[in-house]
Amino acid sequence: MASQDAGGEDELIQTTFAPLASGFAGALGLKDDCAFLTPPPGEDLVLTTDAVAEGVHFFADDAPGDIAWKALAVNVSDLTAKGARPVAYLMSLSFPERPARAWLDGFAAGLADAQAAFGIALAGGDTDRRPGPLSVTVTAIGSVMQGRMIRRATAQAGDALFVSGTVGDSALGLLLRQDAERTAEMGLDEAGARHLLGRYLRPAPRLALVPPLLSFASAAMDISDGLVKDCGRLARASGLGAEIDARRLPLSEPAQAVLRTRPALIETIFTGGDDYEVLAAVAANQAADFRHASAAHGVPVTEIGRLVPGEGVSVTGPDGTALAVRGSGWDHFPA
Repeated sequence: MASQDAGGEDELIQTTFAPLASGFAGALGLKDDCAFLTPPPGEDLVLTTDAVAEGVHFFADDAPGDIAWKALAVNVSDLTAKGARPVAYLMSLSFPERPARAWLDGFAAGLADAQAAFGIALAGGDTDRRPGPLSVTVTAIGSVMQGRMIRRATAQAGDALFVSGTVGDSALGLLLRQDAERTAEMGLDEAGARHLLGRYLRPAPRLALVPPLLSFASAAMDISDGLVKDCGRLARASGLGAEIDARRLPLSEPAQAVLRTRPALIETIFTGGDDYEVLAAVAANQAADFRHASAAHGVPVTEIGRLVPGEGVSVTGPDGTALAVRGSGWDHFPA
């Protein structure tokens, strides 16, 4: 990434990042030390922050546009699950060495694509140089009607558990990113491999699902660290347990092809993480309405289980018997 053609820090900010802030007046063209934001009348601001780091969340040779997209998408995904509309974001970049102009141009282009897709703009941030791998930290700000943010801890026993889209694609895509030679042994053609890899490199927050979530979800969160782990978090926050049926999991055609060849990878689908789909709890008597409303907004949702009194997450496997999941999902600080 090293080069002498990116200019100094001030030039980097004004030439690369200031254009990305043009859609947010409170950014002041990135010419001040702070930005400002006035909440719309009758709305609450919703804040979230996530970092992505080289060697943990992305590969050193990933395309800079893909790195930028993922850094923003994982934060917008959190806002979506809270029922919030994206407004603006702050971003801090830590470089191990001076970045090349071509790399910066690719990174900015990826951010511009993501901003356009998610309806959000840059409000400010920081750039610095420090030892260690490249890291990108984003703090995203959303807006929701006062008192309407969807929480984790408000589900009830008997609620149906829904997931949006399909699960497991990104975890399988990571296997391909680690070794492209796995394509054939995983039973995939080139189109299937591209689909799975694309889900890993450029996750797509389910922004269109916000209205149905606000209307029907008793609790929700996004799936970032694995379905079983995140389901356990939602259930535990609500003082409940959860039951998941693997036979109901919504799987893409490529994921189904993989399982026909490598059935043991069902555990990777449950625990691999990086789905950035929405996990929602919905009262059983509103499940059909939620499903129909979501479809009307262009987002398929699938009922995969329910919340029950007790604790922990039990999983029914593809054969109808209990599935022992050895690891629940990603953890930065495993015991």
